Amino acid sequence: MSSITETAAFLQAKISIAPEFGIVLGTGLGGLVNDMIVSHSFSYDEIPNFPVSTVESHSGKLIFGTLSGKNVVAMQGRFHYYEGYSMEQIVFPLRVMKLLGIKKLFVSNASGGLHSAYEKGDLLIINDHINLFAGNPLIGKNIDELGPRFPDMSAPYDRKMIADANAIAYAAGIVVRNGVYAGLSGPMLESPAEYKYLRIIGADAVGMSTVPEIIAARHMALPCFACSIVTDLCHGEIIPVSLAEIIAIATKAEPKLTHLIKNLIAIQ
Repeated sequence: MSSITETAAFLQAKISIAPEFGIVLGTGLGGLVNDMIVSHSFSYDEIPNFPVSTVESHSGKLIFGTLSGKNVVAMQGRFHYYEGYSMEQIVFPLRVMKLLGIKKLFVSNASGGLHSAYEKGDLLIINDHINLFAGNPLIGKNIDELGPRFPDMSAPYDRKMIADANAIAYAAGIVVRNGVYAGLSGPMLESPAEYKYLRIIGADAVGMSTVPEIIAARHMALPCFACSIVTDLCHGEIIPVSLAEIIAIATKAEPKLTHLIKNLIAIQ
C-alpha cells in the first residue's frame, strides 16, 4: 500500500485537477486522448513505482485532462501479464487512480471474435468475463484499505452503463455486440482447439488483458464499463493474423469506440 500512496502523492503534487473517471486505452486505441483537453501528461518512466509498457502499440503515458466536460485520467497503454509483470504490477495504476479520486472505470481492448456472428471491426460491449489467467491480483494479503477479502463479482460490468452505451450506439447507428470476454495470458494467439474450447465454455471474444483490471477495480467498488474492438476472427477457418493487421483494424474502428465512450462519460 505504501508504494500506491507514494505514487498517488507524487501525482497529486503535480496535477491541478481531481479526476472523476479513469480510462484504460488498449491496442491501437490511444487516439481518444486527441479528444481530451490535456492538462498534464506523464511518461510511465517518470512516475515513481510505475511499470513501463514494452508493447510497441502502447505508447506508455498517463494523461490528465477533461473529456466531455468531465475530469479524467487516461492510461495510454496498459501492462500485460505476458510482458513478465506480476498481477500486482498490472493493476498498480488502477489502485493509484482510486487514491486520486476516480469514481468509475472505462476500459478498452482489442479482441478475437469467437462468436460466429462477429465481424472484424465490430464493437463488443463486455457484459461478463471468464478469468483464464494463471492467477488474479487479489491473491496474497488483502489490502484492506482498498477493499474486502472476498469481493462480490455478480455484476463485474455496470449494468446501467451497459444499457446507456447500447442506447448511445443505437442512436448513432453503430452496431454493437454484447457478450462474454475470456482473458488469457498470451502472448501467442490461441490454437484452433483452444478457440473451440473457449466457445464451448461460453466466451464470445478472447484477449490478453482487461480481466485483472476489472477484478482489481471491483475489489475497490469501482463501477466498470469495458468495450472491445473485434480485430480478428476465431471461428470458422482460422487464418493467421499479424499485429499490423490487428492495429489497422482497431485504428479504423476507433472512431466508433471514441464516440461511444465520449458520450457515455458525458452522461455520468
